[in-house]
Amino acid sequence: MSETLPEELADTLVRIQRLIRRRLRGGMTLPRLRGAEVELLRLVEARPGIGISDAARALHLASNSVSTLVNQLVRDGFLLRETDPADRRAARLRLTEAAEKRLGDWRRRRAELVVRHVSLLDEADQEALRAALPALRKLAAGLHEEAEDG
Repeated sequence: MSETLPEELADTLVRIQRLIRRRLRGGMTLPRLRGAEVELLRLVEARPGIGISDAARALHLASNSVSTLVNQLVRDGFLLRETDPADRRAARLRLTEAAEKRLGDWRRRRAELVVRHVSLLDEADQEALRAALPALRKLAAGLHEEAEDG
């Protein structure tokens, strides 16, 4: 492995993510959601009824940090906090219609942005990106597993 590959890969992935967020923010008329808020909403979308402590573990955040995010998103009308019938002290999280609409819009705009820029690349570069996806998924899975263990 090249000595510079890990640093170049990490820097490039961070830069792409930052630029996507920045471009998507540019067209927003609504107050923007922070990255952690979007991550929490996407998690609740994928796992409706998830509890705060499970969400904290999945996001690798402290429970009190997730509680703060939940309070803000409930206040802003994006999350519903329901009492868990099995444990009255626990809360279950669900998206509101406003959150579903916002995530759908965000997903659509992100796809349009990436499609527009990938289509500017030549066929060889597009194929290289396609070929790199399985390795990038494995890298993400390995990083996720290490975070789970740590």
